[in-house]
Amino acid sequence: MSFIQKRLLSQSFFLCSQVGSLPLYLLPEVQISIGALALPRTIRKGRTSLNISQNITVEGPKGTLFLEVPDFLQLDRDEKHGKINVVVQNAEDKHQRSMWGTVRSLINNHIIGVTEGHLAVLRFVGTGYRAQLENDGRFVNIKVGASIKQGLDVPEGISVKSPAPTSLIIEGCDKQQVLLFAAKLRKFHPPEPYKGKGIYVNDETIKLKDKKIK
Repeated sequence: MSFIQKRLLSQSFFLCSQVGSLPLYLLPEVQISIGALALPRTIRKGRTSLNISQNITVEGPKGTLFLEVPDFLQLDRDEKHGKINVVVQNAEDKHQRSMWGTVRSLINNHIIGVTEGHLAVLRFVGTGYRAQLENDGRFVNIKVGASIKQGLDVPEGISVKSPAPTSLIIEGCDKQQVLLFAAKLRKFHPPEPYKGKGIYVNDETIKLKDKKIK
C-alpha cells in the first residue's frame, strides 16, 4: 500500500470516527433501546467476522424501526441533555471505526424517519409518461403512451401520493425502503441520454448526448 493510499485510508477512518462520536439528540416522543437478538449471526467481512447480536429499536409518532448491529457497539445515554452517544469497545480497531459512523448515521435516519418521515419525489418526463394510483393507493400503475402499462404494489410502511399525473411522492419511516421502492419504479424507464425521457428520482439530472449521425 502506497503512502497516499495509507493517508487516504487513515483520513476515511478519522471521518468515520468523527461522525460516529457525534451525539444523537432525541425529542421527548422518541424512544430508543438496545437488546439482544433472538437469533444472532456472524457475517464475514474480509478476513474478519462481525457478530451481529444486538437489535436497536427506535419508536416515534410515525412508527417503529429496527436496526441489527454488531456486539461491539453500545448506546451511552445522557438523560439530562436528552442525547445518546454511539460508542465502540475499541476505537483504535479499524473495523469498529468503519462501522461506528455508519451505524450512527443509520440510527439518525431512523430517528428522523419516526418523527418526520422520509420522502422521495419521482418525476415522469416525456410525452405520455405518467403514473396512476390504484387499489386505494396500494398499487402504482406506470403508463407510457397508450400501450405500455407497468406497475408495482406499494410495500407495507410506505405511502404514495400523486399530486399530478407526472409526479409521485413516496413517504415512509425507513429511508432505505423509500429509496429502494423509488429505485424499483425508476428501473421501469430510467432516464435515457438522448431526449431525456424517463423517470427521475429527487433532484436527479442527466447529461444529454448528441444523436449519432450515420
